Amino acid sequence: MQKTIFVITIIACFYNYSFAQKISNYEPHKLFSPLFYPDAGNSARAADGNPNTGYWQNKVDYDIKVSLNENTNLVTGSIVINYKNNSPRALPFLWLQLDQNLFSKGSRGQARMPVGGRSRYGNAESGFDGGFKISSVKIVSDNSNADYLVTDTRMQIRLKNALKPTGDVIKIKIDYSFTLPEEGADRCGILKTKNGNIYALAQWYPRMCVYDETEGWNTLPYLGPSEFYLEYGDFDFAITVPASHIVVASGELQNPTEVLSAAQIARFVQAKNSDKTVMIRTEEEVTQASSRPKQTGTLTWKYKMINARDISWSSSKAFIWDAARINLPDGKTALAQSAYPAESNGNARWSRATEYTKGSIENYSKRWYTYPYPNAVNVATNIAGMEYPGIVFCKYTDENADLFGVTDHEFGHTWFPMIVGSNERKYGWMDEGFNTFINTLALQDFNKGEYKESAPNTSMFLNFMFGNTSESILSTPDAMKEVNIGMMLYYKPAYGLTLLRNNILGVDRFDYAFREYIKRWAFKHPTPWDFFRTIDNASGENLDWFWKSWFIETYKLDQAIKDVNYSDGKGAIVTLENLDKMAMPVILSYETVSGIKAVMNLPVEIWNNTSSFKVKLPVKEALKYVIIDAEKIYPDMNYLNNKWSQ
Repeated sequence: MQKTIFVITIIACFYNYSFAQKISNYEPHKLFSPLFYPDAGNSARAADGNPNTGYWQNKVDYDIKVSLNENTNLVTGSIVINYKNNSPRALPFLWLQLDQNLFSKGSRGQARMPVGGRSRYGNAESGFDGGFKISSVKIVSDNSNADYLVTDTRMQIRLKNALKPTGDVIKIKIDYSFTLPEEGADRCGILKTKNGNIYALAQWYPRMCVYDETEGWNTLPYLGPSEFYLEYGDFDFAITVPASHIVVASGELQNPTEVLSAAQIARFVQAKNSDKTVMIRTEEEVTQASSRPKQTGTLTWKYKMINARDISWSSSKAFIWDAARINLPDGKTALAQSAYPAESNGNARWSRATEYTKGSIENYSKRWYTYPYPNAVNVATNIAGMEYPGIVFCKYTDENADLFGVTDHEFGHTWFPMIVGSNERKYGWMDEGFNTFINTLALQDFNKGEYKESAPNTSMFLNFMFGNTSESILSTPDAMKEVNIGMMLYYKPAYGLTLLRNNILGVDRFDYAFREYIKRWAFKHPTPWDFFRTIDNASGENLDWFWKSWFIETYKLDQAIKDVNYSDGKGAIVTLENLDKMAMPVILSYETVSGIKAVMNLPVEIWNNTSSFKVKLPVKEALKYVIIDAEKIYPDMNYLNNKWSQ
């Protein structure tokens, strides 16, 4: 008898499961699997998302001397790289990034550009042939020629004696040159203005690849879409340019008396004590020889940057220049600066750029983590928007509202990935998505909501975000269709974090966990799993189901009301269904025939073992309607089945 009952039960369960599968794609055991994390943590990365006691990372310091020829656009440089191996392994060879080689004819990045189409990352039909020209690579200790090999955007240096583990140091000297492209894949370039060219220099020196415990040497080639993964260190750099030029750069100017006029130095002192923008060099002074301490030959600008992952700079004789004090937590200050041509000056344009820079830095410092650099420089260029530590390049034609948005976005990158040094080459969403998320809050904060935007109607972009052509957020930018990059790396991660903050965890729990993530991984190299683990542990919520459906897979959400039945005057039974692979909490709104309205919030756990769930509404009369997610907060692909009405 027992055996017969068991067989009948198994058949019944199989029948019910098969029937459920016909009406729903939802698989609760996949979404709520207990085996989400790939490992249990290790000596370098703890299971709670912290850097563990065995965490290490290598350090690299740079001493760079470079000059710019404004007639040929040639940049000539010499760099000494001081590299320290903090890893527990000996290194018989080193890898460096030569990202400027993207602009060499035949580079992998140029080869993959669309023919006859447009790409912000390069032009397959351009006749420009740039890239680094390496004239010398030497080991400084014995002044010997290094054994090196250049492969596309990488250089390998094969050492005679392996770099010993846990503290051994090597110095390498490289002499090089390159011609700066006018259109530098939206990273660098040359803007022609009536008073002279504006040169924006980025990826302008050989940089060490990251060696870490997750992959060893990170040597993915630079193809354009995927950005950068860099070690931290200190920078001393000297830039020699025509004496008529102004140079703005990452870090702090070391020799102001040599390159600035007495009036400009005095104005800088005034700006450091002013919340209002102070003009350092006015539009009228741009064409006046007196605005430069020397009228012929060259001048060398010396800068220093401490504990950064990169540096960049811009040079021009056309710069209008202004500045104002940035007020940071704990009484600290920094200096906001803007440099722009006469074409950008005037109403509704760059005259507010320093105000925007100051507001952005102050806001993010207060909300998340204190700004770590002495200066924040906003430069008008022919680049739509690009970020580097302490300096950003923005489009010189942007008008007021647009300029605030791009300024805030590019300086938001200070936190992701300049402070939190994630691997952009593989995980573009960990900087672009996180930054886009904090930008949405900044729009509400700046100047009492001057540029505050209304909440977007999610139904308008669901097909782009979750449609059949969508891709996993976890895809590398290089492997993603360019048309999808804006949605998958910027907006979908930002939307997901907004849902976590406002609807799933709540503001207090989310903000605490997010700040904890920044604090833990400041100036370190987190992986996606470190982020997921930190938010889980700091918020006290198991979010495996969310990470899997939103960031790793391309799951869709389709919640529905199947039917409504009454229970002998004791309430109404609403049958809910989850019809696709994503699960979310349920916001259930209803109104009775007499006009009584109420909202019931159901946790995501109602879906952890079923695709159909019955909920009892405490009503004593008939219902007029019941709606799932009336405000369309969650990304439901079919809002038509979210409502029942009599």
